[in-house]
Amino acid sequence: MRAEQARSGETSGYLDGQLLIAMPGMSDERFSRSVIYVCAHSDEGAMGIIVNRPAPDLSFPDLLVQLDIIPPEDVIRLPTQAERMQVLRGGPVETGRGFVLHSADFFIDNSTLPIDDGVCLTATVDILKAIARGEGPASAMLALGYSGWSPGQLESEIQANGWLNCPAHLNLLFEASLDARYDLALRALGIEPGMLSGQAGHA
Repeated sequence: MRAEQARSGETSGYLDGQLLIAMPGMSDERFSRSVIYVCAHSDEGAMGIIVNRPAPDLSFPDLLVQLDIIPPEDVIRLPTQAERMQVLRGGPVETGRGFVLHSADFFIDNSTLPIDDGVCLTATVDILKAIARGEGPASAMLALGYSGWSPGQLESEIQANGWLNCPAHLNLLFEASLDARYDLALRALGIEPGMLSGQAGHA
């Protein structure tokens, strides 16, 4: 099967709310074996969040303390969801900025961007405060930084067999372990991960 045949959604235009899956031949090591949730895609370019790469040596409670959202002594009183919140390395752009991908049961006027199929993006500190209080969305992950493409760049990379794309399933985004997300995304396209090694770009 050629990669072109696996790209569901490519013919429908923009890829908002879809997953990009890095092909084995990805030349940019920053994106090797990455799965990216596309938050915005238009004629002006694209923006997405890597959803399968943890931020090294940083936990969500530590981050809350660093941002002065809670004092250190309150870490032990955080709700379970805040304790377990994943902190990801979302991409190489603006790595000091946080972006929360979350379920659509939480919304802040003028701050939350609805994307697709019950997934939203909020990039203000208010959502972190809500999660720390136990009043945040049912499902969420925090990414530091994002991945960006200039106009036409993502389309060119897809044409060059750099990426596959598929619909984003909520259980893959919010429930699957980080280590499993790459293989699960491929299997959502009917591709066994072992079939791709060394086969990129070939029929």
